[in-house]
Amino acid sequence: MAGLFSVVSRYTSGAFFVILVCGIFNLKGEREWCRIMGKFTHRVLLYYKYVPIEDPEIFAEEHLEFCKGLGLKGRILIGSEGINGTCSGTIEQTQKYMDAMHADERFSDMVFKVDEAEGHAFRKMHVRHRKEIVNLSLEEDVDPNELTGEYLEPAEFLEQMQRDDVVVLDARNDYEYDLGHFRGAIRPEVETFRDLPEWVRENREKFEGKKILAYCTGGIRCEKFTGWLKREGFEDVAHLHGGIVSYGKDPVAKGQLWDGQCYVFDNRIAVPVNQVEHVVVGRDHFDGTPCERYVNCANPECNKKILASEENELLYRRSCSDECREHPRNRYFLETGMTEAEWQEKVDELKAQQA
Repeated sequence: MAGLFSVVSRYTSGAFFVILVCGIFNLKGEREWCRIMGKFTHRVLLYYKYVPIEDPEIFAEEHLEFCKGLGLKGRILIGSEGINGTCSGTIEQTQKYMDAMHADERFSDMVFKVDEAEGHAFRKMHVRHRKEIVNLSLEEDVDPNELTGEYLEPAEFLEQMQRDDVVVLDARNDYEYDLGHFRGAIRPEVETFRDLPEWVRENREKFEGKKILAYCTGGIRCEKFTGWLKREGFEDVAHLHGGIVSYGKDPVAKGQLWDGQCYVFDNRIAVPVNQVEHVVVGRDHFDGTPCERYVNCANPECNKKILASEENELLYRRSCSDECREHPRNRYFLETGMTEAEWQEKVDELKAQQA
């Protein structure tokens, strides 16, 4: 690698440099190129811990000031049952944060999933107190420290999900599944995590006589959800330890049998998982072509996440339906600066094309 750096420093223009660049992209990929060129100055942290926290409201207030003092940005939920967070900062800032958390005996063994980044993945820093750090809204809550499914490391999950006696269940929301999922996984028709238990009850026959392998982004949802499954009478239940994010980084699993990308709740929106092959499973909301680009419907009362190319976002005014396009508070209309007459003319033209 030292030889490569010396060559690049001597040849900074012309076809030879282009060949070198192409070679690096082919061998290492775009992220490796960014690493070589020193473009990764920041990191994104994803973490959680189910652990009792006394006076969680006060802890949340103090934690917010601590994070702001470090210069971090992100979203952290604090409850009496633990902490659930994701934040970004420079390498130095994130390291100070991880060191400080590990110095607290409550979080001394908390696992941080770390992604390199070119800058912040969030706009602001929020630390909020919540009754639950993941909202499952059960009448009788589940404590994952007392009841949860079997933990499967990535290599074990890869092996077991290829067996005939298992069913793979996505424990995320429908729009997360639509961007990427494990091959053959069941897609629950749910828009929020709290809807998942009722969906399972209504579709119980899908899981009878099978071992259930559940998965989610980082693992926190499955910790509680698989405990609920066991309490519901499903005996053979397991979940992916560390979630999709850890699976994609594992040197053995290498993200295999994952199609698409993984939805993340920050400015990146999507991150790659499969190190071996990339299969696009997302479909454009408007024309059904392969797509991995999410936007929110411009109607603020809808705000539905839709997959759309830049061309279709422009053509359909970032609105998922005619009703949303004609909504008086349509954000896309406000951004364009058009008059109402001009906007209506464009909407009518689109309707005529679709007729």
